[in-house]
Amino acid sequence: MATTLGGCHFCFLMFATYLFIQFINEARWKLFPRKVTPEEIRFLDAYFPYFARLKPVHRREFLRKLETILSTKRFVPRGGLDEVTSEMEILIGATITMVIFGWKRLRLAHFHTILVYPNAYYSTVNKVYHRGEVNPKHGLIVVSWKCFVEGMADPADGVNVGIHEIAHALKLANLIETDGEHEFNPKAWTEYTQWVPAEMDRLRKGLPSLFRESAALNEHEFFAVALESFFERSQDLKNYHPKMYQSLVHLLRQDPLVLMK
Repeated sequence: MATTLGGCHFCFLMFATYLFIQFINEARWKLFPRKVTPEEIRFLDAYFPYFARLKPVHRREFLRKLETILSTKRFVPRGGLDEVTSEMEILIGATITMVIFGWKRLRLAHFHTILVYPNAYYSTVNKVYHRGEVNPKHGLIVVSWKCFVEGMADPADGVNVGIHEIAHALKLANLIETDGEHEFNPKAWTEYTQWVPAEMDRLRKGLPSLFRESAALNEHEFFAVALESFFERSQDLKNYHPKMYQSLVHLLRQDPLVLMK
């Protein structure tokens, strides 16, 4: 009994510590928010097509949400990277903002830290090189800056490591009940998932598909690849699979084809 009570006390202390840290973080970003400068807005116009094509009313909303993301995330250099520059923060933050733009208050609170490596990095756990990954246990989103930039080089090829990793984070966040956020509407998720098995089957059979082969690995990879196409090849995806496209519109609460000019 003493052991059980001791374990409960420890869990309570851990939860109380978590709540205290969350309170401190909330107070910090509300008192000292990270503001997007006019120079950074010009940078977004030049290098982030989604933002550049937004209607004026949506641009203002995007900037407000981007400031929240930048204020609530820590950007940490790794693997020999000297620093995470403001340009890196802006582009990574803008990618997060784009993916979750349809929600009023969502900010993926559980994922509080962004680790940025200069290149693909070696994992000592599974013995392979990574372009990016998500670690829900420690609240981390990890990206290779070189791979991130390569993904943005062609904004219409449907290959974007930033969108890919944020999609993984979003899907995992939907399973986390302690972050105080509500991601997917269950009805919208069911609407989306009904189209996935047939498309994965097409890929495994080598039949023509809009999606690349890696999407057939599992439902997590398919979702991440689907979101890359949703944002970078919106019209192509809508033409290829109108019902899947519309299901993603409902799931993500936005339609890029409508939001943009």
